[in-house]
Amino acid sequence: MGGDLLASTSPKTSTCHLRDPAQASYTLGGYLEAVLITRDHQGRPKTHGGDLFRAQLLGPDLKAGVPGDVKDLENGTYLLSLPLLWAGQAQGQVQLIHSSEAVRVLRGIWRDQWATVDFMGYFQGPTGYEEIVTCNVNPLLIREEGSACHYRDEDSGPKPSGFYHQNMWHSLSCSSRSFSTADSVLGCLAGHIVHMMGDSTLQQWWEYLCDTVPSLKPVGLHATCQTGPLMAMDTTQGIVLHWRAHRWPLHSLRTPVASLHSVARELEGLAGGPRTVVVLSLGAHFTTSPPSIFVQQLAGIRAAVVNRLLQAAFADLRVAFVDAWEMTSSLALLDSIHPRRHVIQNELDFLLSYVCPT
Repeated sequence: MGGDLLASTSPKTSTCHLRDPAQASYTLGGYLEAVLITRDHQGRPKTHGGDLFRAQLLGPDLKAGVPGDVKDLENGTYLLSLPLLWAGQAQGQVQLIHSSEAVRVLRGIWRDQWATVDFMGYFQGPTGYEEIVTCNVNPLLIREEGSACHYRDEDSGPKPSGFYHQNMWHSLSCSSRSFSTADSVLGCLAGHIVHMMGDSTLQQWWEYLCDTVPSLKPVGLHATCQTGPLMAMDTTQGIVLHWRAHRWPLHSLRTPVASLHSVARELEGLAGGPRTVVVLSLGAHFTTSPPSIFVQQLAGIRAAVVNRLLQAAFADLRVAFVDAWEMTSSLALLDSIHPRRHVIQNELDFLLSYVCPT
Protein backbone atom coordinates (compact mmCIF):
# COMPACT_ATOMS: atom_id res chain seq x y z
CA MET A 1 0.00 0.00 0.00
CA GLY A 2 2.85 2.37 0.89
CA GLY A 3 4.52 1.70 -2.47
CA ASP A 4 1.29 2.45 -4.32
CA LEU A 5 0.94 5.75 -2.48
CA LEU A 6 4.49 6.81 -3.28
CA ALA A 7 3.86 6.07 -6.95
CA SER A 8 0.71 8.20 -7.08
CA THR A 9 0.61 11.77 -8.37
CA SER A 10 1.87 14.33 -5.86
CA PRO A 11 0.86 18.01 -5.94
CA LYS A 12 4.07 18.86 -4.08
CA THR A 13 6.53 17.44 -6.62
CA SER A 14 4.53 18.24 -9.77
CA THR A 15 5.46 21.50 -11.49
CA CYS A 16 3.75 24.06 -13.70
CA HIS A 17 5.23 26.68 -16.03
CA LEU A 18 4.03 29.04 -18.74
CA ARG A 19 3.96 27.50 -22.20
CA ASP A 20 5.48 30.62 -23.78
CA PRO A 21 7.84 33.27 -22.38
CA ALA A 22 6.17 35.58 -19.87
CA GLN A 23 4.87 38.94 -21.12
CA ALA A 24 4.41 42.23 -19.31
CA SER A 25 0.77 42.30 -20.46
CA TYR A 26 -1.66 40.07 -22.31
CA THR A 27 -4.52 40.70 -24.73
CA LEU A 28 -8.00 40.84 -23.25
CA GLY A 29 -10.04 37.97 -24.65
CA GLY A 30 -7.02 35.76 -25.25
CA TYR A 31 -5.73 32.78 -23.31
CA LEU A 32 -2.88 32.21 -20.91
CA GLU A 33 -1.45 28.73 -21.45
CA ALA A 34 0.64 26.73 -19.02
CA VAL A 35 2.18 23.26 -18.98
CA LEU A 36 1.70 21.01 -15.96
CA ILE A 37 4.20 18.17 -15.49
CA THR A 38 3.15 15.55 -12.96
CA ARG A 39 5.45 13.57 -10.70
CA ASP A 40 4.91 11.00 -7.99
CA HIS A 41 5.74 11.39 -4.30
CA GLN A 42 9.36 10.43 -4.95
CA GLY A 43 9.73 13.07 -7.65
CA ARG A 44 9.69 10.64 -10.56
CA PRO A 45 7.92 11.91 -13.72
CA LYS A 46 4.58 10.27 -14.46
CA THR A 47 4.30 8.66 -17.87
CA HIS A 48 0.51 8.42 -18.13
CA GLY A 49 -2.46 10.71 -17.61
CA GLY A 50 -5.80 10.21 -15.93
CA ASP A 51 -5.43 12.68 -13.06
CA LEU A 52 -8.30 15.01 -12.26
CA PHE A 53 -7.17 18.64 -12.02
CA ARG A 54 -9.13 21.88 -11.64
CA ALA A 55 -7.67 25.09 -13.04
CA GLN A 56 -8.79 28.65 -12.32
CA LEU A 57 -7.76 32.19 -13.18
CA LEU A 58 -8.42 34.47 -10.22
CA GLY A 59 -8.40 38.21 -9.62
CA PRO A 60 -8.80 38.53 -5.83
CA ASP A 61 -8.64 42.34 -5.77
CA LEU A 62 -11.35 42.52 -8.43
CA LYS A 63 -13.41 39.67 -6.94
CA ALA A 64 -13.02 37.99 -10.31
CA GLY A 65 -12.60 34.40 -11.37
CA VAL A 66 -13.08 32.03 -14.27
CA PRO A 67 -12.53 28.28 -14.70
CA GLY A 68 -9.76 27.09 -16.97
CA ASP A 69 -9.53 24.10 -19.28
CA VAL A 70 -7.24 21.16 -18.53
CA LYS A 71 -6.21 19.00 -21.50
CA ASP A 72 -4.75 15.60 -20.67
CA LEU A 73 -1.91 14.77 -23.09
CA GLU A 74 -1.94 11.22 -21.67
CA ASN A 75 1.80 11.17 -21.00
CA GLY A 76 1.92 12.75 -17.55
CA THR A 77 1.73 16.26 -19.01
CA TYR A 78 -1.32 18.54 -19.05
CA LEU A 79 -2.00 21.74 -20.99
CA LEU A 80 -3.83 24.46 -19.05
CA SER A 81 -5.79 27.15 -20.92
CA LEU A 82 -6.93 30.12 -18.84
CA PRO A 83 -9.25 32.67 -20.54
CA LEU A 84 -8.35 36.34 -20.01
CA LEU A 85 -11.74 37.99 -19.59
CA TRP A 86 -11.13 41.09 -17.46
CA ALA A 87 -8.66 43.97 -17.37
CA GLY A 88 -6.33 43.98 -14.39
CA GLN A 89 -4.17 41.60 -12.44
CA ALA A 90 -4.83 37.88 -12.39
CA GLN A 91 -3.20 34.76 -11.07
CA GLY A 92 -3.51 31.16 -12.16
CA GLN A 93 -4.27 28.30 -9.82
CA VAL A 94 -4.41 24.54 -10.38
CA GLN A 95 -5.58 21.96 -7.87
CA LEU A 96 -5.23 18.19 -7.88
CA ILE A 97 -8.67 16.78 -7.09
CA HIS A 98 -7.90 13.06 -7.58
CA SER A 99 -4.75 11.32 -8.73
CA SER A 100 -5.10 8.81 -11.57
CA GLU A 101 -4.56 6.09 -8.98
CA ALA A 102 -7.49 7.36 -6.90
CA VAL A 103 -9.63 7.61 -10.05
CA ARG A 104 -8.95 3.93 -10.77
CA VAL A 105 -10.00 3.01 -7.22
CA LEU A 106 -13.26 4.95 -7.57
CA ARG A 107 -13.99 3.35 -10.93
CA GLY A 108 -13.37 -0.06 -9.40
CA ILE A 109 -15.83 0.68 -6.61
CA TRP A 110 -18.43 1.82 -9.13
CA ARG A 111 -17.86 -1.33 -11.19
CA ASP A 112 -17.86 -3.85 -8.35
CA GLN A 113 -20.01 -2.25 -5.65
CA TRP A 114 -22.14 0.21 -7.69
CA ALA A 115 -21.76 2.98 -5.09
CA THR A 116 -19.26 4.70 -2.81
CA VAL A 117 -21.91 5.14 -0.11
CA ASP A 118 -24.65 2.84 1.13
CA PHE A 119 -28.36 3.69 1.09
CA MET A 120 -30.46 1.98 3.74
CA GLY A 121 -34.02 0.77 3.28
CA TYR A 122 -36.39 0.59 6.26
CA PHE A 123 -39.30 -1.84 6.04
CA GLN A 124 -41.85 -1.80 8.85
CA GLY A 125 -44.78 -4.18 9.24
CA PRO A 126 -48.18 -3.52 10.86
CA THR A 127 -47.02 -5.12 14.11
CA GLY A 128 -44.06 -2.76 14.40
CA TYR A 129 -41.45 -5.25 13.24
CA GLU A 130 -38.77 -3.47 11.26
CA GLU A 131 -36.10 -4.73 8.89
CA ILE A 132 -33.19 -2.63 7.67
CA VAL A 133 -31.33 -3.61 4.49
CA THR A 134 -28.83 -2.01 2.14
CA CYS A 135 -30.52 -0.48 -0.92
CA ASN A 136 -27.97 0.66 -3.47
CA VAL A 137 -28.62 1.50 -7.10
CA ASN A 138 -27.47 -1.38 -9.31
CA PRO A 139 -27.31 -0.39 -13.00
CA LEU A 140 -27.18 -4.07 -13.98
CA LEU A 141 -30.69 -4.62 -12.61
CA ILE A 142 -32.39 -1.67 -14.29
CA ARG A 143 -35.66 -2.86 -15.87
CA GLU A 144 -35.22 -6.31 -14.34
CA GLU A 145 -36.87 -7.95 -11.39
CA GLY A 146 -34.81 -7.67 -8.23
CA SER A 147 -35.30 -7.70 -4.51
CA ALA A 148 -38.01 -5.66 -2.81
CA CYS A 149 -35.33 -3.10 -2.03
CA HIS A 150 -34.11 -2.58 -5.59
CA TYR A 151 -34.33 1.01 -6.81
CA ARG A 152 -35.94 1.21 -10.21
CA ASP A 153 -37.10 4.19 -12.20
CA GLU A 154 -38.43 3.45 -15.64
CA ASP A 155 -38.56 7.15 -16.54
CA SER A 156 -35.55 7.70 -16.01
CA GLY A 157 -14.79 22.59 -25.19
CA PRO A 158 -12.73 24.71 -23.16
CA LYS A 159 -14.83 27.84 -23.47
CA PRO A 160 -16.28 28.75 -20.04
CA SER A 161 -19.94 29.66 -19.65
CA GLY A 162 -19.03 32.92 -17.92
CA PHE A 163 -16.87 34.60 -15.29
CA TYR A 164 -17.07 36.67 -12.13
CA HIS A 165 -16.08 40.34 -11.90
CA GLN A 166 -16.80 42.35 -8.76
CA ASN A 167 -18.65 39.29 -7.48
CA MET A 168 -21.12 39.51 -10.38
CA TRP A 169 -21.45 36.69 -12.89
CA HIS A 170 -21.07 37.73 -16.53
CA SER A 171 -22.45 35.12 -18.90
CA LEU A 172 -20.67 34.52 -22.21
CA SER A 173 -23.73 32.85 -23.75
CA CYS A 174 -26.48 35.42 -23.23
CA SER A 175 -27.18 38.78 -21.62
CA SER A 176 -28.18 38.93 -17.97
CA ARG A 177 -29.08 41.60 -15.47
CA SER A 178 -29.30 42.04 -11.73
CA PHE A 179 -32.41 41.48 -9.62
CA SER A 180 -31.08 42.79 -6.33
CA THR A 181 -34.33 44.08 -4.79
CA ALA A 182 -37.58 42.45 -3.77
CA ASP A 183 -39.52 44.70 -6.17
CA SER A 184 -37.39 43.65 -9.14
CA VAL A 185 -37.93 39.96 -8.34
CA LEU A 186 -41.68 40.50 -7.89
CA GLY A 187 -41.89 42.41 -11.15
CA CYS A 188 -40.36 39.47 -12.96
CA LEU A 189 -42.19 36.57 -11.29
CA ALA A 190 -45.65 38.15 -11.01
CA GLY A 191 -48.25 35.74 -12.33
CA HIS A 192 -45.81 32.83 -12.64
CA ILE A 193 -45.78 29.32 -11.20
CA VAL A 194 -42.20 28.16 -10.62
CA HIS A 195 -41.48 24.44 -10.28
CA MET A 196 -38.02 23.64 -8.90
CA MET A 197 -37.06 19.98 -8.89
CA GLY A 198 -33.71 18.52 -8.00
CA ASP A 199 -31.12 18.82 -5.27
CA SER A 200 -30.25 21.30 -2.53
CA THR A 201 -28.95 23.82 -5.08
CA LEU A 202 -32.54 24.65 -5.94
CA GLN A 203 -33.57 24.43 -2.31
CA GLN A 204 -31.09 27.25 -1.71
CA TRP A 205 -32.72 29.15 -4.57
CA TRP A 206 -36.16 28.64 -2.98
CA GLU A 207 -34.88 29.79 0.42
CA TYR A 208 -33.10 32.81 -1.09
CA LEU A 209 -36.27 33.97 -2.83
CA CYS A 210 -38.31 33.59 0.36
CA ASP A 211 -35.68 35.54 2.32
CA THR A 212 -35.35 38.28 -0.31
CA VAL A 213 -39.06 38.76 -1.03
CA PRO A 214 -40.98 39.21 2.27
CA SER A 215 -44.36 38.81 0.56
CA LEU A 216 -43.47 35.25 -0.51
CA LYS A 217 -44.93 33.27 2.37
CA PRO A 218 -44.02 29.60 2.90
CA VAL A 219 -47.00 27.26 3.14
CA GLY A 220 -46.75 24.53 5.76
CA LEU A 221 -47.01 21.17 3.98
CA HIS A 222 -45.73 19.14 6.95
CA ALA A 223 -42.81 17.87 4.87
CA THR A 224 -39.15 17.50 5.76
CA CYS A 225 -36.90 20.31 4.57
CA GLN A 226 -34.40 17.85 3.08
CA THR A 227 -36.78 16.35 0.54
CA GLY A 228 -39.83 18.59 0.43
CA PRO A 229 -42.19 19.36 -1.11
CA LEU A 230 -41.88 23.03 -0.15
CA MET A 231 -44.21 25.76 -1.38
CA ALA A 232 -44.37 29.54 -1.03
CA MET A 233 -47.00 31.94 -2.36
CA ASP A 234 -47.62 35.62 -2.94
CA THR A 235 -51.37 35.75 -3.48
CA THR A 236 -51.36 39.46 -4.37
CA GLN A 237 -48.84 39.04 -7.20
CA GLY A 238 -50.05 35.57 -8.18
CA ILE A 239 -46.72 33.82 -7.56
CA VAL A 240 -46.42 30.16 -6.58
CA LEU A 241 -42.98 28.74 -5.83
CA HIS A 242 -42.49 24.96 -5.54
CA TRP A 243 -39.45 22.86 -4.63
CA ARG A 244 -39.04 19.15 -4.15
CA ALA A 245 -36.08 16.78 -4.19
CA HIS A 246 -35.40 14.42 -7.06
CA ARG A 247 -35.66 10.67 -6.69
CA TRP A 248 -32.86 8.33 -5.69
CA PRO A 249 -29.95 8.32 -5.45
CA LEU A 250 -30.52 11.01 -2.83
CA HIS A 251 -28.45 11.47 0.32
CA SER A 252 -30.94 12.35 3.04
CA LEU A 253 -32.28 11.38 6.40
CA ARG A 254 -34.87 8.63 6.67
CA THR A 255 -37.58 9.54 4.15
CA PRO A 256 -40.69 7.70 2.89
CA VAL A 257 -40.04 6.38 -0.61
CA ALA A 258 -43.43 7.71 -1.71
CA SER A 259 -42.18 11.25 -1.03
CA LEU A 260 -39.42 10.93 -3.63
CA HIS A 261 -40.90 11.62 -7.05
CA SER A 262 -39.40 10.96 -10.46
CA VAL A 263 -38.49 14.23 -12.20
CA ALA A 264 -39.57 12.76 -15.54
CA ARG A 265 -43.01 11.87 -14.21
CA GLU A 266 -43.38 15.25 -12.54
CA LEU A 267 -42.67 16.90 -15.89
CA GLU A 268 -45.25 14.73 -17.61
CA GLY A 269 -47.83 15.84 -15.06
CA LEU A 270 -47.39 19.58 -15.61
CA ALA A 271 -50.01 21.42 -17.64
CA GLY A 272 -47.49 24.02 -18.77
CA GLY A 273 -48.19 27.34 -20.42
CA PRO A 274 -46.46 30.71 -20.82
CA ARG A 275 -46.64 31.41 -17.07
CA THR A 276 -44.95 28.15 -16.06
CA VAL A 277 -41.24 28.09 -15.18
CA VAL A 278 -39.51 24.74 -14.65
CA VAL A 279 -36.04 24.54 -13.11
CA LEU A 280 -34.11 21.26 -12.80
CA SER A 281 -30.87 20.56 -10.94
CA LEU A 282 -29.26 17.13 -10.81
CA GLY A 283 -25.68 16.05 -10.29
CA ALA A 284 -24.26 16.19 -6.78
CA HIS A 285 -26.07 13.14 -5.41
CA PHE A 286 -25.04 11.04 -8.40
CA THR A 287 -21.30 11.37 -7.77
CA THR A 288 -21.28 8.31 -5.51
CA SER A 289 -22.93 6.11 -8.14
CA PRO A 290 -21.74 4.90 -11.55
CA PRO A 291 -22.03 7.53 -14.31
CA SER A 292 -24.50 5.25 -16.12
CA ILE A 293 -27.08 5.97 -13.42
CA PHE A 294 -26.86 9.71 -14.12
CA VAL A 295 -27.04 9.11 -17.88
CA GLN A 296 -30.20 7.02 -17.46
CA GLN A 297 -31.82 9.74 -15.36
CA LEU A 298 -31.00 12.40 -17.96
CA ALA A 299 -32.34 10.20 -20.75
CA GLY A 300 -35.67 9.88 -18.95
CA ILE A 301 -35.86 13.62 -18.34
CA ARG A 302 -34.93 14.36 -21.95
CA ALA A 303 -37.73 12.10 -23.18
CA ALA A 304 -40.21 13.86 -20.90
CA VAL A 305 -39.08 17.30 -22.15
CA VAL A 306 -39.38 16.15 -25.78
CA ASN A 307 -42.91 14.89 -25.08
CA ARG A 308 -43.77 18.29 -23.63
CA LEU A 309 -42.36 20.02 -26.69
CA LEU A 310 -44.75 18.05 -28.87
CA GLN A 311 -47.79 19.39 -27.06
CA ALA A 312 -49.44 22.65 -28.04
CA ALA A 313 -49.19 24.12 -24.56
CA PHE A 314 -45.42 23.83 -24.79
CA ALA A 315 -45.03 24.72 -28.45
CA ASP A 316 -42.98 27.82 -27.58
CA LEU A 317 -41.08 26.22 -24.70
CA ARG A 318 -37.60 27.64 -24.27
CA VAL A 319 -34.78 25.81 -22.50
CA ALA A 320 -31.68 27.39 -20.97
CA PHE A 321 -28.82 26.11 -18.82
CA VAL A 322 -27.44 27.70 -15.66
CA ASP A 323 -23.94 26.34 -15.16
CA ALA A 324 -24.14 26.16 -11.37
CA TRP A 325 -20.89 24.18 -11.22
CA GLU A 326 -18.83 26.91 -12.86
CA MET A 327 -20.63 29.63 -10.93
CA THR A 328 -19.81 27.81 -7.69
CA SER A 329 -16.20 26.89 -8.46
CA SER A 330 -14.88 29.99 -10.27
CA LEU A 331 -13.98 32.13 -7.25
CA ALA A 332 -11.26 31.71 -4.63
CA LEU A 333 -13.66 30.25 -2.06
CA LEU A 334 -13.46 27.14 0.05
CA ASP A 335 -15.14 24.20 -1.63
CA SER A 336 -18.72 23.89 -0.42
CA ILE A 337 -21.60 21.91 -1.84
CA HIS A 338 -23.83 24.72 -0.51
CA PRO A 339 -22.24 27.95 -1.82
CA ARG A 340 -22.44 31.40 -0.30
CA ARG A 341 -25.39 33.74 -0.69
CA HIS A 342 -23.85 35.93 -3.40
CA VAL A 343 -23.32 32.84 -5.59
CA ILE A 344 -26.98 31.89 -5.14
CA GLN A 345 -27.97 35.46 -6.00
CA ASN A 346 -25.98 35.34 -9.25
CA GLU A 347 -27.52 31.99 -10.18
CA LEU A 348 -31.01 33.36 -9.60
CA ASP A 349 -30.20 36.57 -11.48
CA PHE A 350 -29.35 34.38 -14.45
CA LEU A 351 -32.64 32.48 -14.14
CA LEU A 352 -34.69 35.67 -13.78
CA SER A 353 -32.88 37.25 -16.73
CA TYR A 354 -34.07 34.31 -18.79
CA VAL A 355 -37.65 34.59 -17.53
CA CYS A 356 -37.64 38.40 -17.90
CA PRO A 357 -35.04 39.35 -20.54
CA THR A 358 -36.17 42.99 -20.62
